[in-house]
Amino acid sequence: MTVVELDLELDVFAGPFDLLMAVVLREEVDLLEVELGEVVVAYVEHLERQGELELEVATEFLVLIAALLELKSRLLLPGEEELDELAPEEAVEELLARLLEYRRYRDAAAMLEERFEAARGYLYRSAPLPPRLRRVALEAASAAYDPERLGAALGDLLVVPPELDTSHIRPTVSLEKRLRALRDALSGRPSFDFDEQFGGEDRLTQAVTLFALLELYREGEATWEQRKPFGPIEVKGRVES
Repeated sequence: MTVVELDLELDVFAGPFDLLMAVVLREEVDLLEVELGEVVVAYVEHLERQGELELEVATEFLVLIAALLELKSRLLLPGEEELDELAPEEAVEELLARLLEYRRYRDAAAMLEERFEAARGYLYRSAPLPPRLRRVALEAASAAYDPERLGAALGDLLVVPPELDTSHIRPTVSLEKRLRALRDALSGRPSFDFDEQFGGEDRLTQAVTLFALLELYREGEATWEQRKPFGPIEVKGRVES
């Protein structure tokens, strides 16, 4: 039984609790004439007859009765500022807004509970040890593995693994670093021989250095000269005019 189905017998009203809420909000019954204490007593008597407390239903009743109490207290003891700020019609709208907000949270809680119950089969369940394993004497224990096999397994864990061969991993060469190397080589001299300066580098580094030389040429910082095919490359810096 939900709280809206609670039957009431009051001086100014008789019927279910949800109907009382409806007639109060439509101003068909003056809230000042409704004895809210009798409503609370009727609900407590209902709980005693039922013999159990449903938290969701009790929460709904507390929200509704608290909203009615606040609205009635404003009607009974209005202050000047409260009258200016909140008219009776606005108080009814505020009560409706609170009821709608409560129902949203209630529906959200029901959805979360439904999802929790649907996923209950996937939750971790801890279980105690079987009775035969709770108190077992050492003499009654039986070996599950050969001791020599266990010792060999532990010995393998202590062996230092061989060093990994990383020769197949190609190093990364930064274009910015090769630009800096070219600028350093041109610093303080008008030109230099490419093979003498970078001939000791690996092929990947030399290739990236050539790309860096092209970038310097595009920026107008350097040029080069090669007098014959496969001959030495002379790198020259920019001459200031």
